[in-house]
Parts: sequence; structure tokens; C-alpha cells
Amino acid sequence: MDTGSYRYRICTTLHLEKKLLETIRSCSPDIIVITGDLVDSNHTNVEHAAAFVEEAVKVAPVYYVTGNHEYWLDPSENEQMMQGILAAGAYDLDDEAVRIEKGDSSFLLVGLDDQHLSDETLKNLLQEQKNELSIVLAHEPQYLQNYANAETDLVLTGHAHGGQIRLPFVGGIVAPDQGFLPEYTSGQYNSADTEMIVSRGLGNSIIPVRLFNYPEVVCVELRCKN
Repeated sequence: MDTGSYRYRICTTLHLEKKLLETIRSCSPDIIVITGDLVDSNHTNVEHAAAFVEEAVKVAPVYYVTGNHEYWLDPSENEQMMQGILAAGAYDLDDEAVRIEKGDSSFLLVGLDDQHLSDETLKNLLQEQKNELSIVLAHEPQYLQNYANAETDLVLTGHAHGGQIRLPFVGGIVAPDQGFLPEYTSGQYNSADTEMIVSRGLGNSIIPVRLFNYPEVVCVELRCKN
């Protein structure tokens, strides 16, 4: 599989929604994907999340899957957030698949609910689509082997916050569910014929600091082989 090139756009002003939207527009995307943790369960602002999605869908269609923080919300907050982003025009792709078409080309975009990353859900979603390029949205990167076992072509993930603190020749220092010196924190990884791209994301979580670890918006460019 040739996924072509992927390039990074760095968003240096986290709290300015306008700047983030300008960064997204500069990528001229055909679609926008959000791979979970649209809110921080410790500092929840569901209205802000919905307002961002409402503006993002004006740039391109938005596809969304849940992360762990959505499941850490109170049920009422989670319901409020989901209603808000759906009303804003986003597509909830949890355990769903949709075909994305442009010109004569197409691919299968598959989303995984954060609670179904390590079971057979992905294989079941892909079992009748073996001959089609598949791109999977999954919040957590540590399940790369499971994604590869399902014969996924490309996986887009986050969750690791870039390892919080990044050191030269070392990389990320700590990540959720991977502990110290995590394997998957930022950039491109491969297992068999599956490629995974891990975004460093935009914010913080339990550890409220990032060092040598700029937030980012990842732009992925797909190119067809001639």
C-alpha cells in the first residue's frame, strides 16, 4: 500500500479555536477526522466541543470516534456532548464503516468505539471488504497488532499525548496505558502491511504539562499508484 506523503501542521495556540480552524483550513482537507477525547473529563466543556465541530463541518465533513475521556464523563454529560456534535453535523463512526469517494477513487473509512479496540469488532467490520483500501479511526495506538491482524491498511490514532515530555534520541517519556518509555507516541509505525499514524494531539490530560512536545494537527495525503 502506498499512502503517499503525510505532513504535519503545528497548532501553537491551543486555546484559540480560530487559530485551530485556520490550521485545518490550510490543509484543504476532503474530510476531517477526530479520533476521540474531544473533551477532557477533568475539565469538561461540551458546549465548546460542539461549537468547534459546528465550525469544522463548514470546512469539510467531520467523522468522529470516542476516546476514553468520553467514557469517563457523567452519562448526562456524555449524552449532551454526543447530541451537540451530531446536531452540529459530525458523523459518529463508532463501530461503523462508510465509503469515501472522490472522482474514480474510494476507500473504506472505519471507526472503532474505544471499548472495542481489542476484540473482534474490527475484523467483523472488514470481513467483506478485503479488496478495498481501509482506513481505521481508533483512539489508542497500543493495539497496533490487533489492527494488523484485521489486515487494516492505515490506522489513525492519538491517546498518547506525544509521550508528554520528549527527549532527543529517546522520544516520549510516558503515555496512558503504555507507561514509561512508551513504544507508540508520535508519527508513523508499521506492523506487517498495516501502517499506523499517531497524532500528538492538542491538549493535556492527567499530567498537565508538555515539554519539547508541540501539539499538532496531522494532515494525511493519499495518493493512488499509477
